[in-house]
Amino acid sequence: MATPSADKLQQLKDMANRLRVDSIECTNAAGSGHPTSCCSAAEIMSVLFFHVMRYKLDPPKDASNDRFILSKGHAAPVLYAAWAETGLFPVKDLLQLRKMGHDLEGHPTPRLNFIDVGTGSLGQGLSNAAGMAYVGKYWDKASYRTYCVIGDGESAEGSIWEACAFASYYKLDNLVAIFDVNRLGQSQAASLEHNTDVYKARLEGFGFHTIVLDGHDVEALCKAFHDASTVKGKPTAIVAKTFKGKGIPGIEDELNWHGKALGGKAEAALKAIGDLIVNKGPHGMLPNPAVNDAPAVSIANIKLSEAPSYKKGDKIATRKAYGSGLIKIGNSNQRVVALDCDTKNSTFAEDFRKVHPDQFIECFIAEQNMVGVAIGCACRDRTVAFASTFACFLSRAYDQIRMGAISQTNANFCGSHAGISIGEDGPSQMALEDLAMFRAVQGSTVFYPSDAVSMERAVELAANTKGICFIRSSRPATPVLYDGQEEFRVGLAKVVKQSESDKVTVIGSGITLAEAVEASTLLAADSINIRIIDPFTIKPLDKDTILAAAKATGGKIVTVEDHYPEGGIGDAVAGALCEEAGIVIKKLAVRDLPRSGPSQVLLETFGIDRNAIVAAVKGLL
Repeated sequence: MATPSADKLQQLKDMANRLRVDSIECTNAAGSGHPTSCCSAAEIMSVLFFHVMRYKLDPPKDASNDRFILSKGHAAPVLYAAWAETGLFPVKDLLQLRKMGHDLEGHPTPRLNFIDVGTGSLGQGLSNAAGMAYVGKYWDKASYRTYCVIGDGESAEGSIWEACAFASYYKLDNLVAIFDVNRLGQSQAASLEHNTDVYKARLEGFGFHTIVLDGHDVEALCKAFHDASTVKGKPTAIVAKTFKGKGIPGIEDELNWHGKALGGKAEAALKAIGDLIVNKGPHGMLPNPAVNDAPAVSIANIKLSEAPSYKKGDKIATRKAYGSGLIKIGNSNQRVVALDCDTKNSTFAEDFRKVHPDQFIECFIAEQNMVGVAIGCACRDRTVAFASTFACFLSRAYDQIRMGAISQTNANFCGSHAGISIGEDGPSQMALEDLAMFRAVQGSTVFYPSDAVSMERAVELAANTKGICFIRSSRPATPVLYDGQEEFRVGLAKVVKQSESDKVTVIGSGITLAEAVEASTLLAADSINIRIIDPFTIKPLDKDTILAAAKATGGKIVTVEDHYPEGGIGDAVAGALCEEAGIVIKKLAVRDLPRSGPSQVLLETFGIDRNAIVAAVKGLL
C-alpha cells in the first residue's frame, strides 16, 4: 500500500520518536555515542522496520529476510533500538550500550545476530549492500530486497560512487540507497549541506531512480519506498533532507554535538520528544512477514572436481593454476563465485568466467568496491567468494579488508603479480607489502603456493576456511614440485629437499623457492647440503617443521622472499622462533626501491636469487 492509513502514519511517527528516546537514553547511560545522528534517521528507520521491510525475527538473518545495512555505523543506537522495538530483545538491554562484555557495541558488528557486516569506517556499506542485492537478483532469484542508509558526510568517499556505478551497471532494482542528508558533519557542515538538487543530479547521473523528500515526513517516505518497489531495471536512491538532532530543543541542526551524549540536557530533550508520542503504551507493531522463497544452499566441504594433473618439473605459473583451481571448485558447487577488476586475463579468473559465466562478476577498475561486494556476496553463507586483482592494487582496499575481518567474512582474495619477479612493468605493479598487509588482518589465513599443484589445493582449502583468506600468486612460471595426490593442509609446511648432512635451512616461497632449489645444486658442488622448506601458509606458519629443520641444521636459517623485509616470510619465521635459543636467521628480501628490468636480472640485482642464497648460506658457515 503506497499510502498507509492515518492511524498507521501516527504509529510510525510515534515509533520514530520512541527510537529517538531510546537512542538518547542509551547513549546517556553509556556517556558517549551519537544521539544526534540517530535522531536525523529516526523516521527512516521507523518506516523501514515497521512498514516496508519484510523479515522474521527468528532468525533475524534468515535467508529470505530483507537486508538492511547501516553504512553510517555511528548511528548504531537507532538501529539497535529498532530491533529492540520489534521484540528481538528487551528494550531495557539498550542501556548496556558500549558496556564491556555486551555486544551492543559503539558501531555495529556481527557479534550481534542481526548484523551482517561491521560498519563505522565510512563509505563502505553500499558496496556490501550491492553484493547482497546482486546475490538476491541473480543467484537466489528471491523476493528479498536490500536497503542501505548512508550518511551525507560519508558520501564524499569515492567508494560510495564506485558502488553506485556497480549497482547501476548491474540493474540492481532490488537495492534502495537512502541518503540521510542531515547537513552536519563531525567538525563542520558537510560540503553540500542541504543542497539536495546536487545529490539528485549526481545519483541520476549514476543511473539511479532518485527521489528527494523530507526525511522526517513518514507519509512521503512510505510513498517513496513503495515507488522504489515498482521500479525495474535500475536501483533507487532516496535523498532525505533531515536535521541532525531532530526534535532536541537547542541542539537540532547545531554544530558541536557530533558524537556526544546529551548529559544534563537529556531530561529536557526526552520530555520534548516524549510529549510528541500519542500512544505511550505498548505499540503492538510487528514486522511484515518475509516471502520464503530464498533457495536452500550448501557451501560446506567444497572439493576440486578432479585432482591436479601436472607433470613434475614442468613449468606452470601459479596464477594460471589459480584459474584452474577455481574452475574445479566451481564445477563442484554452483555457489562458488569469482570477482575481478578488469585484470581477469592476468589473474586467470577469466578461465573461470569462460566455464562458469553466470558465477562471475566483473567489477571493473574499482578495487574498494570489489572487496565490499565480495564481502556482501559472502554474507549469510549464500556464496563462496573469490576476488582477484594484482596484489599491489588490493592495498587501496585495505580498509575494506580490515572491516571484512570485523564483519567475520569468509571472503577470499587472490593477489597476482607479486614481487619484483614480474619484471619490466616496474615498481608500481610490484606487490612487496601484501604478505605483511594480510598477515596483520585478524583471523586471516595467508597462502603462498609455490607450484601449480599447491595453488589448486590452496584454492580448495580457502573455500573451506573460515575468515579472510589471501592467496599470493606469481607471474613467472615455476617448476611443478608435487604429485597431484599430495596432501596439503593449512599450517603444514613441506620439506622440499633434505639429507642427513644439511648445514643450513632455507625457507622460500614461489619464485624464491625455485631459486633455493637451484641454489642447492650450486652448493652441492661445494659439498654443502641445505634443507629447503616450502611454508605453504605464511599464516599460520608451521613452527614445528621449521624448528625441527633448524635444530637439524645447527640453528642456521636463511629466509628468502620476493617481498620487502618487513612483515613477510622472514618476519613470520623470526616471530615463530623468537623464544628459541641458539637460532640465527639471515633474511634475504627486497631492500631497495625496485625498478623495471628482466625478472632474473631483478632477482639478482636485489639479492634474492640463487647466487644470493649461496652467499647467505656460506656466510652462516
